Amino acid sequence: MPGPAPDAPAPTATPVRVRIAPSPTGDPHVGTAYIALFNRVFARHSHPDSRFVLRIEDTDRTRSTPESEAAILRALSWLGLTWDEGPDVGGPFGPYRQSERTAIYTEHAGILIERGRAYRCFCTAERLAEVRARQLAAKQTPGYDGHCRTLAPADAAARAAAGETHVVRLAMPESGNTTFVDRLRGEITIANEQVDDQVLLKSDGFPTYHLANVVDDHLMQISHVIRAEEWLSSTPKHVVLYDAFGWTAPEWIHMPLLRNLDKSKISKRKNPVSLDYYRDAGILPEVLVNFLGLMGWSFGNEREKFTLTEMEGAFSWDKISLGGPVFDLDKLAWLNSLYLRELDDSAFLARLLAWRLGPDYLARVVPLVRERIRRLDEFVAHTSFFFVGDLDYTSVKDLVPKGRSPKDTSSVLAELVDKLDEDRDARAFTKATLEPFFRSFCEASGWKTKELFMTVRLAVTGLAATPPLFETMEVCGRELTRRRLRQCAAYLKTLKAP
Repeated sequence: MPGPAPDAPAPTATPVRVRIAPSPTGDPHVGTAYIALFNRVFARHSHPDSRFVLRIEDTDRTRSTPESEAAILRALSWLGLTWDEGPDVGGPFGPYRQSERTAIYTEHAGILIERGRAYRCFCTAERLAEVRARQLAAKQTPGYDGHCRTLAPADAAARAAAGETHVVRLAMPESGNTTFVDRLRGEITIANEQVDDQVLLKSDGFPTYHLANVVDDHLMQISHVIRAEEWLSSTPKHVVLYDAFGWTAPEWIHMPLLRNLDKSKISKRKNPVSLDYYRDAGILPEVLVNFLGLMGWSFGNEREKFTLTEMEGAFSWDKISLGGPVFDLDKLAWLNSLYLRELDDSAFLARLLAWRLGPDYLARVVPLVRERIRRLDEFVAHTSFFFVGDLDYTSVKDLVPKGRSPKDTSSVLAELVDKLDEDRDARAFTKATLEPFFRSFCEASGWKTKELFMTVRLAVTGLAATPPLFETMEVCGRELTRRRLRQCAAYLKTLKAP
C-alpha cells in the first residue's frame, strides 16, 4: 500500500487542544464520530503534546441519560477514536460532564450580568408564545423582543432574590455587525440585528449550549473549535460572549454537514445514523473510520483506502471540500468489501465470531428457538433474520392487515418508530419495556394489538411464525429493528391500495 500523500504538511510547532462535546440524549450518532475523527486527526497530526478532549454535554435534564453516555463512549472506542481527557479518564481541567459544572456557569452568568452584557428575563412561556405568533403573522423572523432588557438591574435582582422564575439572556449588540474568521470559509460577517438575545442560563439553573461551551472551551484551553457547519449561525453569539468575558476566542473550523443521497442533511428517516447499526450490520470499525475520513476530505492521489494513522500523517485543512459530503451506504459496503477481501481465512473467521457468530450472541438466540426445531439443520431457517441487515419485503405476505391500506400501515409504522425513539423507558429495548410501550401505542393509535403486532413481526423478521415478538426484537437489537421498521414503512408507501 502506498505511503502518505507527497504533499503531507509538516506538524505545527505548537500543541493544540481540541474537543468533541456530544449530548447523551440518544444513540451514538455518525455525525459525532465524523467530528470526533477530524478533531482527533488534527490533534495527532499537529504535535505530540496536542490533546483531544471528550466532554459530555448533559445539561438537558429531561433527555440526557447515563446509558446514552455509556453508548457514546463505547461506540467511539469501538472505532478507535480514543481521547486524552474525559469523564472516564480524567484530566487537569475536569470535571468533564457539564452537569457537574453548574456552579461554574452560574458564576460566569453573574459576571456577565454585573458587566451589563447579560440580563435576567422574567417572561413567561405564554408571553413568548404570543410574541412568536405575532411575529410569524407579520412574516417577521421569530425571536425574543427584548421585553426585559430595559428592566433596572436592581429591580431584576430583587425579583430574582424573591424567587421569581427567570432565565438569563445575552445582551447582543443592537446594531453593527459581528465578524469572525472560519478556517475553511474565510471572514464571515453577520448583522447583529439578525441575532436575538439568546438564553444563557435556563430557569432550572442549567446552562444552554452557548454559555456552557464558551466557558468550558476557555477554561479547558481549547485552541480550535472544530464542529459541524450548522453551528455557524450561532458563532456570532459565541464571539460576543468571548468579548464580554475579555477572552481570546479559539480558531473556528466548521465542517461540512453529512448529506443523504438527495443532498438533504443526514437523518435517521433516510439513513441509519446510529453507530451501533453499522456495528450490528457487520461494518468493520476501521472501514467506517476510513469512510468518514472521505467525507469532505481528500487523502490525495485519488486514494480512497487508508488507515487512521495514514490520515493523521497526510492531514491538511486545505484538502477539505465544502460541498456537502454524501453518506452513500453502497460506497460504504464497497469499501467494507475491500477490507474483507484482504483478510486471510483465520482473520475473517475471527471477525465473524466477534460479530454475531460467537457464543455470546448465539447464547441469546438459542433459547428463543430450541423448542421450535426438530433437527439442527432447521436452526438457520428459523433464525436467519437474526443474522442479516435489511430485509426484502417484496415476497412478504400480509404486511397490510385486512381493512387497512398500505398508506395507513406505512404511516403507523413510521409513527411507531418515532414514538419508540422518544419514549425513555422503551429505549432500554427489553421485553419488559417494549411490551407495555406497544400496547399503549395500540390504544392511542386505534390499532388492535393483533393486527399491529403481526405487521411489526413481519417487518422485523420477514416471517409470520417466529419466536415471541418482543424477545425477538430485544435480541435483534434497537438498531436493526428500527431500520427494518423504517424500511418496511418506506416499502409500503410504494404500494397501491387493492
